[in-house]
Amino acid sequence: MERTGPTVRSSRFLAVCSATLIAAGALVASAPAVGAADADLVRNGGFEAGLDGWSCANSSGAAVTAPKRSGTSALKATPAGSDHAKCSQTINVKPDSSYTLSAWVQGSYVYLGASGTGTTDVSTWTQSPGAWKQLTTTFRTGPATTSVSIYTHGWYGTPDYYADDLTLVGPGGEPVVIPAVPAGLRTTATTSSSVALSWTAVSGASGYHVYRGGTKVATATGPSATVTGLTPSTAYSFQVTATNAAGESAKSAAVTATTAEGGGNTELPPRALVGYLHSSFANGSGYTRMADLPDSWDVINLAFGEPTSVTSGDIRFALCPVAECPNVESEAEFKAAIKAKQAAGKKVLISIGGQNGQVRLGSTAARDAFVTSVSKIIDTYGLDGLDIDFEGHSLSLDTGDTDFRSPTTPVIVNLISAVKSLKAKYGPDFVLTMAPETFFVQLGYQFYGSGPWGGQDPRAGSYLPVIHALRDDLTLLHVQDYNSGPIMGLDNQYHSMGGADFHIAMTDMLLAGFPVAGDTSKVFPGLRPDQVAIGLPASTQAGNGHTSPAEVNKALDCLIKKTDCGSYRTHGTWSDLRGLMTWSINWDRFNNEEFSRNFDAYFGD
Repeated sequence: MERTGPTVRSSRFLAVCSATLIAAGALVASAPAVGAADADLVRNGGFEAGLDGWSCANSSGAAVTAPKRSGTSALKATPAGSDHAKCSQTINVKPDSSYTLSAWVQGSYVYLGASGTGTTDVSTWTQSPGAWKQLTTTFRTGPATTSVSIYTHGWYGTPDYYADDLTLVGPGGEPVVIPAVPAGLRTTATTSSSVALSWTAVSGASGYHVYRGGTKVATATGPSATVTGLTPSTAYSFQVTATNAAGESAKSAAVTATTAEGGGNTELPPRALVGYLHSSFANGSGYTRMADLPDSWDVINLAFGEPTSVTSGDIRFALCPVAECPNVESEAEFKAAIKAKQAAGKKVLISIGGQNGQVRLGSTAARDAFVTSVSKIIDTYGLDGLDIDFEGHSLSLDTGDTDFRSPTTPVIVNLISAVKSLKAKYGPDFVLTMAPETFFVQLGYQFYGSGPWGGQDPRAGSYLPVIHALRDDLTLLHVQDYNSGPIMGLDNQYHSMGGADFHIAMTDMLLAGFPVAGDTSKVFPGLRPDQVAIGLPASTQAGNGHTSPAEVNKALDCLIKKTDCGSYRTHGTWSDLRGLMTWSINWDRFNNEEFSRNFDAYFGD
C-alpha cells in the first residue's frame, strides 16, 4: 500500500505477452502413409463400452449417446474449476517407431495429444463448438520408449467438449498388464475440510483412483490428489489404486488422516471489512486515532511495522511523531483503544512492509530476528496477529524456484518458517492475513519463476509458494486489485482494473485455483471462500484502480450470487466470500466513508 498518492505500476504488466492459442494450431499435421504392419492400438476409441480403457481426471468424463460422430456413443467431458477434463489412455508401443494420432472432436477448445513419447511430445487443438472436426498429429517414439499416454482435454472455464473415434495407428508393443499396487501413500497436507495425499508413481499406470473408507471419491492422472468436502476434526481412512487399459490394481495399504479444527478465522463475522490504519505516518488523508474508528471495521491492520534494514529481519513499530501528526494519541491511549476494539469483537494486527518497507529474510539469523521483533510488537500492544504486506521490490525474492509446492529460495523458505513459528507461539487464535499484489499471485497463471517464455520478471507469481505453504494457517488473503496493469483470467482474456469485471476474474482465480505458468501438472489449489476478501482502494486518491460502489456491488453480486456477472463465467457460486479490504481507513474517512458505508449497506449492517 502506498503512503503517497497513486503511482503508475511498471510497464512490465503491459508488456506481458500470452502464448496465444492460435500458435498451438500449428501442431496439426497430415498423416503419413500407414505401414502394412500398423494397426489401431486404441482400446475403446469410440467409447462404445463407456469409459473402459480411459481415465478421466476428477470424474470429468462420461459416455453419452448424443452428440456422437459414429456408433452409439461418444465422450463428453466437463472442465470445472482448476480442472480441464483430461481423459487419457496408456498404450504400449514399439521404440523408435512412427505413429499417427487422430480423433474427431467438438467443443469451444478441444486438445488432442500424446505424452511420454521419448522424443517430442505433441498436441493439437481446435475450436469447433457446433460441428465435428478431425484432429491429427504424428510423433516418433524414442529408442527406449515402450508406452505413451494419449489424451484429450478442454480448457478452464469452457463448456463441455466431445470426442469420438480416437485412433493411434502404428506398430503395437508388448501387451498391457494391470499395474502394480501403489506404494508410499501418505498425507501431505490437511485443512478442516480437505486432505491432500501423495504416493509413489506406478510404472505403466495411466491414472489412479482414491478411496475413502472403501468408496471411490477421486481420480487422478498423477501420483497426488486432494479429497475435499470433509468434516473438521474427523479421522478418515484412504487407499489408492493404479489403473491402465488392462484394468485396476488392488488397493494400497490404508493411511489415516484427521482433518484440522475449524479454520482460525471462525471468530470473524461471516462478512468482514478489513482496513489499514495509518498509525506510524501521515499523508494527505490525515491521521485517525484508533478510538475514533467507526464500528464498521472488523480487522484493523496497523500500517506499518518496518525493518531497520532490508536484510536484518528486525522490525520496529512506533506511533506517528507529534511533529508529523499533531493529533496523535499517547501510547497509553493507543493501547487502551486497541483493547476496546478487541472487546467489541474486532481484530487488530501489525502489518509488515508496505510500499517503503523492504524485507528480505535471506538468512536464518534474519528469520529469527523477524520472529523475535514481531513478537515484541504483538506483545507490547496486545495484538491479534500479523498482516504480511510485502510489495514490489519489498518482496525481493529473485526466485529461481520452478515448483511453487517445493520452494528452495531462502527468502521464501525463511518467511514461511518465520510465520509458522509465530503461529505456533500464539496458537490457533493467531490471525494471519496477506495483501500481495496481483503481479505476485494471479500473474503466476502465465509466468512463475523464469517462465517458459523467457524475458519475464522471475518474481511473477512468487507469492504463490508462501500462500500455499501457509494456507492452513491463513485467515484472510486480500490481493490488491489495484495499481496493476491488465491481468489474464481463467477465460484467457485480459482484464483491466477499475470495474467489476477485474475483481470478478481476479477473485475467481483465487477460489477456483489455476495451473501455474501454464503447467497443468502444477495446479495452485483454490482457497476457501471464507479465506478471501477483495482488495480495493477507498478513494481515487488512494491508488490507481478505484472502483465505484456500483461496480463493487456488481462484483459481489456475481461472486456471491452468480448474478450480474457480465461476460465472465465464474467457476462457482462463492456464497461464503469473506468480504472486502481497503487501503485505507484514513482515505475512506477522507472520502466521507463512502467505501465502508457501501459495505454496510450491501450486507445489511
